[in-house]
Amino acid sequence: MNNQAAKRPLDRAVDELRPVSLTLSPLDFAEGSALIECGKTRVLAAATIERRVPRFRQDSGHGWVTAEYSMLPRATHTRSQRESANGKVSGRTSEIQRLIGRSLRAVVDMSKLPDRTITVDCDVIQADGGTRTASITAGYVAMVQALAKVYLEGDIAEWPLIDSIAAVSVGLVDDVALLDLEYVEDSAAQVDLNVVSTGAGALVEIQGTGERRGFARSELDQLLDLGEIGLDVLRAAQAESLAPVFATVEQKRNSSGRPKAQPKDVKALWGRP
Repeated sequence: MNNQAAKRPLDRAVDELRPVSLTLSPLDFAEGSALIECGKTRVLAAATIERRVPRFRQDSGHGWVTAEYSMLPRATHTRSQRESANGKVSGRTSEIQRLIGRSLRAVVDMSKLPDRTITVDCDVIQADGGTRTASITAGYVAMVQALAKVYLEGDIAEWPLIDSIAAVSVGLVDDVALLDLEYVEDSAAQVDLNVVSTGAGALVEIQGTGERRGFARSELDQLLDLGEIGLDVLRAAQAESLAPVFATVEQKRNSSGRPKAQPKDVKALWGRP
């Protein structure tokens, strides 16, 4: 593998994310919402909680988390037709929706979300690579805010969050491992990988494709290590944006007789018992 630093569009180091910002509550009416900006990629996530569950969850006492994903017609350099005009979502959209839903479900105890469904809508305002990973990262923030709302209102009795979740892209371009591919890099990538991981470091999903060549196990390990560098930064951004939410949740949980969380206890950020 070529270990020389690559010249990147934003003069980033190979292990450097694009500038990232997470804005909490950009929407007034959703139970939870977040806007993520990763370089030129911008995704708006909104979480809705409803008193219903899919048929296969009925009478189980458990809840559900699902997601929808869409891209605005001018999110890209040329206009794309709205999928609603075709009467169905594309295979790509369906795949991304399932990925987001699986990722978010991995950090929620469904038994503590009885007979409720959280729907996280992820709308891509502008796409410059990494829209699915940005959707997961922002979707988590929106979902947590929505969970806090119903918990603080007493609509659910127990805090259901068990961990955090974030996602990032990595890949090989000209045999160089790069973190957080933007479009010009993604379109030229030999290997494209999306990594989804919990705050505790457990891998939830790895989507890896040899676009122009196969890749060795050693290259996979290098890409995963690179992804973990970016995930740490994203987790910190999530924690910072959610700090007021978690403080309010912890205040209620502590008032109910639980031991007070230590300031440096990362579990307090996840809302773990």
